[in-house]
Amino acid sequence: MFTPPVHGDERGSFHEWFRSDDLRQHAGHSLNLAQGNCSISSKGALRGIHFADVPPGQAKYITCLRGAILDVVVDIRVGSPTFAQWEAVRLDDKNRACLYIGEGVGHGFLALTDDATVIYLCSEPYTPSREHGVHPLDPEIGIEWPSDVEPVLSPKDAEAPTLEEAHRAGLLPDYQSCLDYYAKLG
Repeated sequence: MFTPPVHGDERGSFHEWFRSDDLRQHAGHSLNLAQGNCSISSKGALRGIHFADVPPGQAKYITCLRGAILDVVVDIRVGSPTFAQWEAVRLDDKNRACLYIGEGVGHGFLALTDDATVIYLCSEPYTPSREHGVHPLDPEIGIEWPSDVEPVLSPKDAEAPTLEEAHRAGLLPDYQSCLDYYAKLG
C-alpha cells in the first residue's frame, strides 16, 4: 500500500498517484503498463474475486478517485503459506491510498459509496481465456464484507466457483510457479 503526499491549496489538490521508481523500490520490480481501467460503481457493487493465469498473470496498481471502496486481496496460490487468507484496505478520495496487487493473487472490491470511481493500471491486457474468478462470498475464504452494504454481483461473479471448486478444477495458480515468475521480473 502506498499513500502519496497530497499538496493542496485554495485551488484544490495535486498528488502523484503512481511513480515507477517508488513501486520498483517497494515491490522489487517495475510494473509493465499494458492497460489502464476505470470503473464507476454504485454502492454495493461487488467486483471480483478475479485473477489471471501465471505466467504472465496480471499485476494491478489501483486507487479510488471518488467515493470509497473496500479493496480485498486473497492469496489463492496453491502451496502458499498464506493460502486462502485475505486482507482488506479502504481506498477513498480522502486518504488517496494506492494498492499494488501482484500476479497470482485474487482481487476484488466492494463500492461503499455511489459513484465510487476506481482507476487501475495493469501489467497485461485483459485476455478472457486466461481470466478466472472465485466467488467473493465463499464462506471458506470468509471475507468480512461490511454488513451495512448489500452486495450486488454480476452474473459472472455470482456463478464463479468456490475456492475449493476452483482448486479441484486446476484453475488456481501454483505458489512456486508464481515465485519463479516474480524472480524473472526483477
